[in-house]
Amino acid sequence: MIDFYRRALDKLDKLNPQQRRELLLSAVEEINLLETVLDSIDVGILVCNEEDNIVLVNKSARRMLPLSSNADLHPAGAAHTEGGSANLAINDEQVAGFFREILVNREKVADREVDVEKAGQTRLLSVNMVPLVRDRKITGSLIYMEDITDKRKVEMRLRRAENLASLTTLAAGVAHDIKNPLGSISIHLQLLQKALVKKNKIFDAAMDKYFKIIKEEINRLNRIVVDFLFAVRPMNLELRMGDINRLLSQIMDFFRIELEQSNILCLSELDESVPLVLMDERFMKQALLNLIKNAQSAMHEGGVLTIATKCADDEVRILICDTGCGISKENLARIFEPYFTTRETGTGLGLTQVFKIIKEHQGEITVDSTPGTGAEFRIILPVPRKNTRMIAYNAAGREKAASSINSELTEGEKNEIPSSCY
Repeated sequence: MIDFYRRALDKLDKLNPQQRRELLLSAVEEINLLETVLDSIDVGILVCNEEDNIVLVNKSARRMLPLSSNADLHPAGAAHTEGGSANLAINDEQVAGFFREILVNREKVADREVDVEKAGQTRLLSVNMVPLVRDRKITGSLIYMEDITDKRKVEMRLRRAENLASLTTLAAGVAHDIKNPLGSISIHLQLLQKALVKKNKIFDAAMDKYFKIIKEEINRLNRIVVDFLFAVRPMNLELRMGDINRLLSQIMDFFRIELEQSNILCLSELDESVPLVLMDERFMKQALLNLIKNAQSAMHEGGVLTIATKCADDEVRILICDTGCGISKENLARIFEPYFTTRETGTGLGLTQVFKIIKEHQGEITVDSTPGTGAEFRIILPVPRKNTRMIAYNAAGREKAASSINSELTEGEKNEIPSSCY
């Protein structure tokens, strides 16, 4: 098509006004088609010239990037800057630096990832760049990017599910090969201790210390096995309608003295409008206790622990926020994986248990954190839908309401509703 327009321009002097008009209309239609295609795709497109000035940006790129308000955005989606480079058109120094870096050498860039914050949300972009070449000369750069935030979340959930599935296959062997021998060792250790006392053998302080150490290690190994089995065994939930605010209040009362001793201020922001949810109180309590203990251990020198609930549409949200050391970006992606821990002690199964419990309740759990500023865990639980709808009663309207209901229900549906409703 470009060759056609070039040939037409060479003969422009020979064209009459009508032919010139038709040529322009054809070019406009061609440009409109290209713009429609660019603005319809989910991939963000940035085109820069030789001076790294942005000469075109499509709608997807504008949604993904925090472009400066002084960028001259045209209805067609092109953004032109006067003497400014691509990084100057991006209203975020960190992101601008990223694009400045990949534009320096004009070499092909594939699947570089960058975090971009816009409208209060942080999104993960996968960025690619290829040089634009014409007549064996680089004339600019084409940058195309994809929002992979949701894709990464799905991959993380699948990886966690795969890890839990692989652990499940080992559970039976662990139960027999480790837990049972530990029980036997513990029993025979007690028998040995009693036998020494019975035979009036010397049982000095050093020997007593050794026995205590062995017992402690047996108990520690036993706890590891119990945690492991909990993480992989199917859960038999006994779901009942429960008050999550009441449960959180009980947990905070239980922990308050211990938190105060650790110089941690516990703040409660419970929404009284939060409805009842289906939950197994035993397991939900364990999940919340694990999260609060984690928050406590993250605030070595004290801090603020905030526990809040909110009701949004058909969801109940639980927020557990701390002002502790925070979690690095690398660790954040693995925080719920089995055996992953940053502590010197611990099994690395605590958050795995939390993840499993929330999933068994048909809920979701996510975490946001920045090193040095703390962490925020968010639990989302579904609110059960009501199966029946209440119809306002009044003597004058009873007959009318009955007629309306009967006209909308089938015979089978009518039989499921008590006669008192119509």
